[in-house]
Amino acid sequence: MSLVSVLSYNIHECVGADRRRDPARIAEVIKESGAQIVGLQEVHSDSSGAEQLHQMNYLSTLTGLQAVSGPAVERRNGHYGNVLLTSCRVLAVHKLNLSYLAREPRGAIDADLDIGGETGRVIVTHLGLRPAERRFQVRKLLSAIAEQRTRIVLLLSDFNEWLPTGRSLRWIHTHLGKTALVRTFPSRFPIFALDRIWVSPPAALVELCCIRTSLSRIASDHLPLRATIRTTPAGSEV
Repeated sequence: MSLVSVLSYNIHECVGADRRRDPARIAEVIKESGAQIVGLQEVHSDSSGAEQLHQMNYLSTLTGLQAVSGPAVERRNGHYGNVLLTSCRVLAVHKLNLSYLAREPRGAIDADLDIGGETGRVIVTHLGLRPAERRFQVRKLLSAIAEQRTRIVLLLSDFNEWLPTGRSLRWIHTHLGKTALVRTFPSRFPIFALDRIWVSPPAALVELCCIRTSLSRIASDHLPLRATIRTTPAGSEV
């Protein structure tokens, strides 16, 4: 068995609590976390200017992690949305369209990774602001998750659910197990548990916490959420 560190982090386009855009701070937070799997939300990758403006490539370079793009919005000079960074071998990548009516486009990365010798499924997403929108998106996520490709499923998200008893949360809890409420927003004085990591089966989760350092409190308006999971390589006893 092996232990793997996982991070879910809304980086707010690398704009910190001090209103300064600094991708290098985000990269440092990720490196300090030691995470091998990182799900990022609100990544703006602009290919028309300086290298650091293409946040996906810049963060990949500074952290040494492979990047998997999951844009929700395509722009003339780049894209915006989710990104998966990982040191694990990427086996397959699927994209889920979670856009709802005329609301801001949303999507999810659905990737199979070699996680500590075991094939695991990692989904990275950022749900909408309205309850009806989130319910629609959760139904689509659960429909996709029903395709049981792997034993381990990780859902890394800015879930955008402000109420701990929200219907969309209850649906996910029913299918993936209840995740702990860890306050991550706003980063300086966290009150709301907007960011979530689900690990299925729940027994694979070893620890769940947010990273509270002087740097993480200012690098974004969200704190990063970190999970430690236990994997079982092929051929090992469970």
